[in-house]
Amino acid sequence: MSMYVLTDSWTMTRRELAHWARQPVRVVVGLVFSVMLLLMFAYLIGGGRGVTGDYLDYLLPGMLALTMAFGLESTMLAITQDLNKGVIDRFRSMPMADGAVLVGRAAADMLQSAVGLTLLIGVGYVLGWRAHDGLGGFLGAVGLLLLFRFAMLWIGIHLGLVAGKPELVQAVQILVWPVGFLSNALATPESMPAWLATVVEWNPMSQTATAVRDLLGSPGGEPGHVWAAVVWPLALLAVFFPLAVRRFAHLGR
Repeated sequence: MSMYVLTDSWTMTRRELAHWARQPVRVVVGLVFSVMLLLMFAYLIGGGRGVTGDYLDYLLPGMLALTMAFGLESTMLAITQDLNKGVIDRFRSMPMADGAVLVGRAAADMLQSAVGLTLLIGVGYVLGWRAHDGLGGFLGAVGLLLLFRFAMLWIGIHLGLVAGKPELVQAVQILVWPVGFLSNALATPESMPAWLATVVEWNPMSQTATAVRDLLGSPGGEPGHVWAAVVWPLALLAVFFPLAVRRFAHLGR
């Protein structure tokens, strides 16, 4: 059974990757958006309230985490479009492992997320940003970012299945924005009112951003947050992965 899951999921992953060649503009826009945000906050809006040291060193890890939280609308839109065009119904009528459609979608999105991370890190490098704690810390930070993205993806997949229609995706996507901006991605909690700082510090994305800063040797990093940056995404996966698979299994029944 596990072999069928892997082969069917890879088939669905290749299907999603084929869409990139047919719709390259959407992929490029998604990649460029995070770069625009980085340049905007670094040079136009500024910021860095409460940040000790170079703001770019603080900002880039936060932008990497923010990028992992955003862009879920493409996943939700693809799910709802397949639902409404009857594509998923056809897949479910085939001798295919349950959930392979969802796993394939998630795998393709993870590949795009890895490309996006690489691009944003490359732009940061051009701007003068550097990782300060060696290759091990850098790889650990990338691993935490991709783990957070994987958890967010399954939230997006579940929400897409719940929304059911492409026109409802935008309304559901609005729910993701507070996760991104009620965080320490752009400013330190110390610069915020006490009640807001408490919300920000409990945000899973803040835990990831803080842990990534620590692993990269950037301002705002605090030891001990790596475990929280692992536990939070795993907890989200434990909730939303089975919810998404169960919702998918009951479609049309």
